[in-house]
Order: sequence, then structure tokens, then C-alpha cells
Amino acid sequence: VTSLSGLPQWEVEELSVQDLLLFEVSWEVTNKVGGIYTVIQTKARTTADEWGDNYFLIGPYFEQNMKTQVEQCEPVHDAVRSAVDTMNKHGCQVHFGRWLIEGSPYVVLFDIGYSAWNLDRWKGDLWEACNVGIPYHDREANDMLIFGSLTAWFLKEVTDYAEGKHVIAHFHEWQAGTGLILSRARKLPIATIFTTHATLLGRYLCAANIDFYNHLDKFNIDKEAGERQIYHRYCMERAAVHCAHVFTTVSEITAIEAEHMLRRKPDVITPNGLNVKKFSAVHEFQNLHAMYKARIQDFVRGHFYGHLDFDLEKTLFLFIAGRYEFSNKGADIFLESLSRLNFLLRMHKSDITVVVFFIMPAKTNNFNVETLKGQAVRKQLWDIAHSVKEKFGKKLYDALLRGEIPDMNNILDRDDLTIMKRAIFSTQRQSLPPVTTHNMIDDSTDPILNTIRRIGLFNSRTDRVKVILHPEFLSSTSPLLPMDYEEFVRGCHLGVFPSYYEPWGYTPAECTVMGIPSVTTNLSGFGCFMQEHVADPTAYGIYIVDRRFRSPDDSCNQLTQFLYGFCKQSRRQRIIQRNRTERLSDLLDWRYLGRYYQHARHLTLSRAFPDRFHMEPTSPPTTEGFKYPRPSSVPPSPSGSQVSSPQSSDVEDEDEDERYDEEEEAERDRINIKSPFSLGHVPHGKKK
Repeated sequence: VTSLSGLPQWEVEELSVQDLLLFEVSWEVTNKVGGIYTVIQTKARTTADEWGDNYFLIGPYFEQNMKTQVEQCEPVHDAVRSAVDTMNKHGCQVHFGRWLIEGSPYVVLFDIGYSAWNLDRWKGDLWEACNVGIPYHDREANDMLIFGSLTAWFLKEVTDYAEGKHVIAHFHEWQAGTGLILSRARKLPIATIFTTHATLLGRYLCAANIDFYNHLDKFNIDKEAGERQIYHRYCMERAAVHCAHVFTTVSEITAIEAEHMLRRKPDVITPNGLNVKKFSAVHEFQNLHAMYKARIQDFVRGHFYGHLDFDLEKTLFLFIAGRYEFSNKGADIFLESLSRLNFLLRMHKSDITVVVFFIMPAKTNNFNVETLKGQAVRKQLWDIAHSVKEKFGKKLYDALLRGEIPDMNNILDRDDLTIMKRAIFSTQRQSLPPVTTHNMIDDSTDPILNTIRRIGLFNSRTDRVKVILHPEFLSSTSPLLPMDYEEFVRGCHLGVFPSYYEPWGYTPAECTVMGIPSVTTNLSGFGCFMQEHVADPTAYGIYIVDRRFRSPDDSCNQLTQFLYGFCKQSRRQRIIQRNRTERLSDLLDWRYLGRYYQHARHLTLSRAFPDRFHMEPTSPPTTEGFKYPRPSSVPPSPSGSQVSSPQSSDVEDEDEDERYDEEEEAERDRINIKSPFSLGHVPHGKKK
């Protein structure tokens, strides 16, 4: 099952959960490390609504996380309470409570360090189960073994006590896989699901600048894993995949990768969703964009003081964000396309300026002094302008009260003029605006800075593309750019994520939910999902770069065309596009995408307990097709919604403005988003 239209018709019937227990196991429960934390946190409300008190999350215990995120309480379920008490009596430390997020799910947290004395014994258990040995020096793998062993122990205690109830255990990523392996080796009566959010070897190979997707069937998997000293981790991952009753991945592109890397084809694709919050006012997200854009403009005024010879009202803000993986995240192709975009804008004498932010955390030792000075100069000029304005306003007010038209030459005295002249002189600077906001450690080897040096984007006056590297996560307490990530995204015009390796891609999905257009690729799970479910993604503000079937140079040219076409749009066209983008957010809501997880749970129950749960037919029946239509105001040819060359005409864009009817388009989209879920009644006898 890979698409909304492939879900079986009878799946609309809710699974009765009174006699079921659901456990989701992940190293990132209450413990933010990467994207899996976002998956579990955002999905919790939907799952808790469906399963109620029969839903539990299992994760590691960290004292600080427990204090700030979890409210301790007593287990309400007898089997869970018995399991927690038994393990605590046998020298473990198991914590139970409610995770303070939407849905308030129950969490079971194991203290890894408290049970480390069992490590050697549990290594022997793993060796007996699947002949996988873990080196002493790999601390992370050792921690995962302790976590998995505690999970398997806990599930055994639950199943021993929970008579008459069937247990589903859903394991996320290789870190939780040991628990699945040991549970199956001990023949525990549980239905298991394993979800891989990215394969271990895939991430390593892509980071090495290997043509990964065109050589999937040619890799010597064991050799590649051994050379990177992750063979034992790879074996743990592969064993978990083959032990699970149901194997799932987050996207079609990762399914292809997993089939070659892990030698098993996924049973179900489970795309990642978000909690979509709709505003009561239809255009509230547009108002938020204007408000946060003004705050970014304030930062730009300070950063480029002395070189602010461009119109901020004709300036577009682009950004890329994520882990600092130069090739995997597509920063290499993005920088090259920015160089070409800069050439096009200068050649066509465009009055548009593009300011690009790289939000990618790296090692730094402090803020850049020149950047701090820029913000100080901006604030000083703001204070001076306000003080002069107040004096000017008072004199003007007094003159009008006397019935006089003031002499504008005399309304400002010599002191005011002196203050303003000194303010102007303070904006003079000899150096160019800095490329980075922080002092980088080892900046001579930094790949982003080295590429900027090669392509020559140094923020000079003649450059129409300006670059700012912010090597730190955004925070509202920052003295430079005091904004949270969500506020910053809402204030930008376009998110650019031309990733080479991106199993799903939460960053473009978050942009979509906030009504901000984004660039993604057909090698990201999000890009593949949108290609499958939207007839013309570009018209909806989802630009999909072909990085799978084109050469790197052709992909770079395509990205440049997308960016140049975006720069040529009028303000009204950008507003129309943001409206369309925001309407796609329903497609990413867990209320809809949670159905994939429901299907996986039904499937694993039918395989683990075939005498109690039965699923027919084995292949999903045909259902009503689903695809977002091309907006009625967009020409029927796909070429009408993207720039084919830098010299393309604006006539089509003007025609589009005339044809655009927002209410009509919104109503059509509302009708289409419902179609895949208005499935037929359950045929008699299809499920029991």
C-alpha cells in the first residue's frame, strides 16, 4: 500500500481496541535527537484519541527530560502496573507517567545506566538469538542493547499478565530493533511492526558522494558496512526488519532503498504527518507572514548597514535548514544554483534582491563582532530617528495650533542636523557585510564557506544574491535574530531543500502547513508523496527538482529556473501561491495519514494471530482515485506553471491573475481532499 487510493475499502471500519494494547518503542520518546521525535510527538494526539488508555510509548529515561516533559502517575492498566513493579523489584528503574504534549500519552521510561550491569549477559542473549556481536567501544550500540533488552523484558511481563488481550509492539528505527529481535526469539505472543525512517548504510553512502540510487543493486552491502565500522549496527537493523511481522518505511523512495539495503520489501508505506491547526480567519497566515517578514527585514537592515542599497520591499527571503550534511541536504547544489541565479538577475538588470539564510548548526566559538555591531548600529539609528521625530512632531503640532504653516527649513535646529549627520557617518563601513553570523571553528575546511569562496558570493553591492550562514538553531532569546524557527519560516518567501538523501523531509512539509512555498526533490519522501497526490505541484508552491534521473548539472539548472521564475512573480502572484500552498496542509494532517498506521496494525494482527484476526482480500481492492487537481486558473499545460527559460514571457502570469477565483479553487480542493476517505461500507464477512 503506497498511496491514499490504495487503502482497502473495508479499512474504514475502526479496529475495536478494547481487547488490544499498543506499545510504540523509540529512543526518541521524550528525547529529541532527530525527526523521529517529531513523528511520535505529532502523531500522539491522533493515536491517543483512537486507543485511549490502551496506548503506551516506551523510551529511555533522562532526568532532565523527565523533569520538564513528564508528569509521573500510577499505571491504570493492571498488566502494565504489574510489569513496572516486577522490573523495579528485580533491580531496574522504570518510570511511568504522562508525556506533556497534545494527547498526553502514557510513557514507560527505562533508566539505561541503572541496568548497565546486565550488559555482558544481554550481549550473550543477543548472540544466541541472531549471532550478532557488539564491540565494547561502541557505546551507542551498547546503550541500544540495554534499552532493547529492557523493552523485551517489559513486554514479556505485560503478556504474562494481560490474559485475553492482544499486544501490538511498534518499533521505530534500528535503535529500538534489539527489543523486537529478542521478543521474537523468545516467542512472545505479540504482533510486531518495524518502521525504518532511513537505512543506516544509505545515510553513510550518500554522505560519501556516491551515485547511490543508480547503483542500489550493485553494492556489496557487507563490505560497505564493514569498511565504515558499522557492520554490527547494520546486522541489528537487518535482523529487526526480517523478524517483524510487518515492515514499513516512511516513503516510496526509502522503500526502494530498503529493499536493496535490507533485503525485504516494505509491506506498507507510512508517510509522516503533522498536527495541522487551521486559523479561524482565512487569511491569518498571510498576516503572520507580513508580521514576521518585518522582523527579518530589521535584521537585514542591521546586517547590511552601509551597503543597504537595495529595496527591502523588493527583497525575497529564502532559506535552507537542517542538519549540517553538505551533500545529503543539497547545500552543494543550492549554492551552485545561487551563483547562476545571481548571474541571471544581474544580466537582466533585475531590481529584485534575494537574501538567502543557511540555518545549519556547526561548531562556533562566539558571535561575529561585525554582526553584533550591525544590530547595535541599527538600534542606535532607530532611537535617533524616534527622538528627532518627536521633536519635529511637537514643533509641527504647536505651529498648527497657532494657525501657521511652519517653515520646514527652520523646524529642525542645528543640533538635530548634527545628530543626523553623525548617524549617517556611523553607517560607513570599509568591509563587506559578513557572510556568517558567528566565528566558525575551522572555517578553512568548512564546505559551505569554501563553496562561497569558490563562487564568489561575498555580499558585494553588485550581487543580487546575498548569503548569510547562521550556524546555530534559531531562538527567540538570540541577540542577533530573536525569532523561533516557526516564526522565521512564516516570515520567509521560499524554503529550499534540494536534498539528495531525505527519507521523508519534515522541513518542506512544515513550510507547506504554514503556507510557505518550498523546493524539494524526487529523492525525498515528501517530494514523491506530493508528485503522487498533486496533479501540478508547482502551481501549489511545491517545486520538485529531478535529482534522480538528471545529471547534477541539469538538476542545478532546473533549480536555478525554479528560483528565477519565483523571483519574477509579482507580489499578488506570490499571495495567490501561498493561499494554494496552505490549502495542501490537509493532505499532511495526521487525521488522514494516520490511516496508514491503522492499516499496518490490522495487517500485523492478522499475521501474528491468524485465528483471531483475518484480512481479505490479500490485495487491496480498487478505490476511488485521488489527486489534487491543477488549479483552474493555471493553464492546462504543465509548462505554464514553471519557467522554461530565463527569457519566458510574463503574459501567462497576468492571465492567471485574471482567472484566479480563490473561493472556487478552495471549494474544489475541499471536495477533493475528502474523496479518498469516503470509502464504501465493509463487505459482509471481510473482517472478523
